[in-house]
Amino acid sequence: MPAARPNRRQIIRSLAGGGLLLPGLLSEMMASTQEDPLAAKSPHYPAKAKHVIFLFMTGGVSHVDTFDPKPLLRENHDKPHSKNRVYKGTDWEFRAYGKSGTEVSDLFPEIGKVIDEIAVVRSMKNINGDHFGATLGIHTGSATFNRPSIGSWVSYGLGTINTNLPSFVVIAPEIPYAGGQVWGSDFLPVLHQGTRIVPGDEPIAHMSRRISSGQQRTELDMLEYFNRQHLRGRERDSNLSARIKSFETAFGMQAEAPDAFDLSGESDATLKMYGLERGSTEGFAWQCMVARRLVERGVRFVELIDGGTMLDKNWDSHAKMANYNRMARNVDKPIGALISDLKSRGMLDETIVVWTTEFGRTPTCPSPGAEGRGHHAKVYSSWLAGGGIKGGVVYGASDEMGFDVAEDPVTVHDFQATILDRLGMDHERLTYRHAGRDFRLTDVHGRVVKELLA
Repeated sequence: MPAARPNRRQIIRSLAGGGLLLPGLLSEMMASTQEDPLAAKSPHYPAKAKHVIFLFMTGGVSHVDTFDPKPLLRENHDKPHSKNRVYKGTDWEFRAYGKSGTEVSDLFPEIGKVIDEIAVVRSMKNINGDHFGATLGIHTGSATFNRPSIGSWVSYGLGTINTNLPSFVVIAPEIPYAGGQVWGSDFLPVLHQGTRIVPGDEPIAHMSRRISSGQQRTELDMLEYFNRQHLRGRERDSNLSARIKSFETAFGMQAEAPDAFDLSGESDATLKMYGLERGSTEGFAWQCMVARRLVERGVRFVELIDGGTMLDKNWDSHAKMANYNRMARNVDKPIGALISDLKSRGMLDETIVVWTTEFGRTPTCPSPGAEGRGHHAKVYSSWLAGGGIKGGVVYGASDEMGFDVAEDPVTVHDFQATILDRLGMDHERLTYRHAGRDFRLTDVHGRVVKELLA
């Protein structure tokens, strides 16, 4: 029989016996118990949810073509609105779905099938009408200054359930408007920054070990010891602390990440439900299925980004609304499957699924027959499901043409405060001291929208 591999302690002791460890180093290495900054933390009060899957549609999805029906706008299609603008009705029918009867555009029939799990907000308002600023606004609460992303705040506030995986993962085939600031940690410790995953055959580079886990573990223990010596007197350097922590996280990811991204064990029925071909490692269906698997393994916050800054790869519709047929077809079935899958596994109750975009689109266009719509931050639609959210409801309303909020406005700060509340965090108490001030995700704004809570 081959000799048993030495364990971690045996290897350390052999190094000591061979004179390769300095006097006292052995006991320090074996007794060292560093507190894990990503360890799970208690919320402010009992939480309804433990995880977030944040679905972000880049480019500004038109509310009046998706989740906010406007029959009067359609009746007035191509009629004058002002000297230089005409009304533009939708090209798609809206239908009532589920017991709730919530109306959803024909662009999203699969989401319509799970609408009784969803709370649609038709009165969202963003703080900026530009892609860059609005994308920052919905993610960070600020459209003008770099601030930590909501995923970073959740990581900071709650830590992660599985320290072998990042607490905040972003699956983004393309870079969205505002770039990496969308998942940046800014002044929060760097270890709370999102880890970007790019779909493909190797979503995380170097996931496979080149040496045995025992050897690698011993090397990391020695590296950890010397890094901690270097850190003494530099404890305020969060970049250095995060760099040290990254070696441990990488070691753990080599053990668990390959399994999370390996879909070979998924049943044919599940793959079909998501619309994913066996062996495929790309597309929004892959993103959704991996998000479920990451949440299953304890990742706290997973963001899925659909689209980048190229007009033919996002929801921007200045030129042609017909692009929505392709964009919606890519995400509708996977999103509907994600909600159904989470529910069937008993995971929807503890996972908030968020669908949002940076703003809506104008109910008008420059001239009759024009095919596109402009930016519109005054009112748009978003939705939430699961995790203590009341399903089958519509909250708020835009006016009869979709220009502005008619009742119950929901700002980006209100939206963020509500998500934090379901995770057991008081948005006014989740703060971080920086530059002499206690900062928070919602700045000095925000209210929990209690009407959305189950």
